[in-house]
Amino acid sequence: MHRYRPIEDSGREHPSETAGSWDGGGPEPAQVDPAVLGALLARHGWRRRGGAAGRYARWTPPGPAGGGTSLLVPESRAFPDSDDLLGEALTALERCPAPSAREVLVQLAVPSDEVRWTRDVPEEVAGAAAWPAQEKLRGAARQMLLAGALAARGRAGYYGARHRRQAQTALDGVLVGTGTGGRTLTAFVPVATGRSTVVRLHHALHAAREAADYQRATGGMEAFDAAVQAGVSHELTDAVVALVQGSEGARIALAWAPAAGVPPGCAVRPEVVEFSPGDLPALRSAGARYRRDEPSVPVRITGAVVRMRRSAPRGGGTVRLRVLAGAEVSYVRTALDEEAYRIAGHAHLVGLPVQVRGRLESRGGFRRLTGASGIAPVQVDEAERDRLMKALQENLDFFEEACSGEE
Repeated sequence: MHRYRPIEDSGREHPSETAGSWDGGGPEPAQVDPAVLGALLARHGWRRRGGAAGRYARWTPPGPAGGGTSLLVPESRAFPDSDDLLGEALTALERCPAPSAREVLVQLAVPSDEVRWTRDVPEEVAGAAAWPAQEKLRGAARQMLLAGALAARGRAGYYGARHRRQAQTALDGVLVGTGTGGRTLTAFVPVATGRSTVVRLHHALHAAREAADYQRATGGMEAFDAAVQAGVSHELTDAVVALVQGSEGARIALAWAPAAGVPPGCAVRPEVVEFSPGDLPALRSAGARYRRDEPSVPVRITGAVVRMRRSAPRGGGTVRLRVLAGAEVSYVRTALDEEAYRIAGHAHLVGLPVQVRGRLESRGGFRRLTGASGIAPVQVDEAERDRLMKALQENLDFFEEACSGEE
């Protein structure tokens, strides 16, 4: 059986033993648009064999895997028996062994844009070697979707830890087929939560293809600089390299959910984007350039102190903050002088967040704050002020500092 699992699921069990979060249950006939069903069948290679003109069409699956399946799909709901025909068609799809039948059912259950990856790998990749190849393909696909989700939240040549939590959340509903042999993989990205990711990926892949062509023709990297505005980044070039490396070439195809229509600014049938091993030097150079040239970012962070460390009983030290506001990262580390370290320590003891200014450095993935200054506990309301007073009875000098709201 062709199974599906979340894109985040990276368990090591064999895919044939892994159940996806989609349980195979299709929609009710009343929820299915006959035109959408017909469009999905055509997309997935089903053949239209005629039928009563203007009333219904007969469809059969591609290849020999259909097991004699034949669907009667009404042209519209204008006839009294349309619900009956749709019900019979859905039942036949659920019983059909062809992988394409399952893909159609997934699309009907949750309207999704499709992203399909194809790697040209040697035919001898089979048996035990097929599982690592499939995991390599799956990892590259996840990297690519994450790059699209990051670009949907803002343009940057290198994101590091920025926006990562939100981007990962945007991929929560994505399902992928297990595929076979490390050659093909399809992701179904729900329109409701992930369309912006697929739209950005669509533009970014074409921009990366054009930039690679320009670099190979002229030796210049200017096109990669301009491509950042289309969503190309270090994370995307890394994903393409991971996809192509070890293969003879790779292709990425996108298809919009028929139920949702075509997003503005996108082609009705996006062209397949292809990359070859000859593109790898340009992509690697661009990725390194993006990471090297992304500037540090001035920020004013509010965060909770979660870890403190210094090498001696006195003097400055390093603290780790869980970011609550001010930067699109989850955690940052920063070096503080002795006074600032003392303030952070007291805030940690009484459960108060602190506010601090500095610059997020691209080195290390925007996880380090340099030039930290102006650290102070965040001002609290009256109820919290009373709690703080009891907690700081033995630290009256710090109490004034913590509760004044001054910076």
